Amino acid sequence: MKNDFNLEKYLSEGIKNIIKDAVKATLKNPKQSAFFLKYASSAKKAEKSRAAAAQNGEHIPPLLIASITEKCNLRCAGCYAHANAPQCGQDELDAAQWERIFSEAKGLGVAVILLAGGEPFMRPEVIAAAAKHPEILFPIFTNGTAITKKDYLTLNTYRNLLPIISLEGDEAMTDARRSPGVYSSLMAAMRELDRIGVLFGASITVTSENIEYTTSEAFIDDLCRKGCKIVFYVEYVPVDSEELALSDAKRELLEARIAALRKKEMLFVSFPGDEKESGGCLAAGRGFFHIAPNGNAEPCPFSPYSDTNLRAIPLKEALNSPLFKKLAGGDILSMEHKGGCVLFEQKDIVSKLV
Repeated sequence: MKNDFNLEKYLSEGIKNIIKDAVKATLKNPKQSAFFLKYASSAKKAEKSRAAAAQNGEHIPPLLIASITEKCNLRCAGCYAHANAPQCGQDELDAAQWERIFSEAKGLGVAVILLAGGEPFMRPEVIAAAAKHPEILFPIFTNGTAITKKDYLTLNTYRNLLPIISLEGDEAMTDARRSPGVYSSLMAAMRELDRIGVLFGASITVTSENIEYTTSEAFIDDLCRKGCKIVFYVEYVPVDSEELALSDAKRELLEARIAALRKKEMLFVSFPGDEKESGGCLAAGRGFFHIAPNGNAEPCPFSPYSDTNLRAIPLKEALNSPLFKKLAGGDILSMEHKGGCVLFEQKDIVSKLV
């Protein structure tokens, strides 16, 4: 039976629902309401820009993922970014180069840019560059332990910056993977964000060990009470500790749990589950692509292969990367896979395409 779930439509509706919630809270949080009302207009303009490009035979993805640094203050077990970052902060794009990329993205009609790392808050100058573009929503995927008082002021001032705090479940689960005391720091960050009225979300790396707990209504209701409005479920990619990868049965459980949770007044995003419902992997420019800290245009964060670097060419030209075209023209993006990413499993094939 054909599934008519449309990821881009779901994300658009999710943003609209967040805007509605913000408007309801106008008397208590006028900054948040004002921003999302303006952003709704910007998102519509971006959608029209992408539609106009499509009529000219150009596909512009609505989303980019930008890993702005390899540096991180934690060493979490099974971290893909750390395993794939031997240079550890060397040869990274500077803030001016990132701002140029953000400006070009705005001009093309990109509506959302996920800032990742490493730990993004270790590059406050890049986050400041993102703040200058209120037409783009910047979810910042953070471990939550490096947010300073100055960062809280920035987040409170520029509402296009949306912190997404990573955790593994309860205190024992989180500290076991991220190190003792991290959970306490995350809870303190959530309390402060809620106190100053900054919208925030949570990112959950789903493993065979935490799936039952992190997809339970009790866990989600607790996050909601803390002020969390968005939850990203990211299936564990087995860089090591393969026993943590989801089995087929647990992957089906994850899909069923998320379908039930979507009845709540929160936004839930699942990777790669939502891609499966959208006809295959959205990487390599189909729905998004990844920009590495050194400027390499890559299919996705879990597929660090590139034939194009944004130091030398504009963003629009990077979308026509020969590697992206080969991936889009083949059948690899629609292949079945066991782990959290088809391109990670097929890395031998992808590397030969470069």
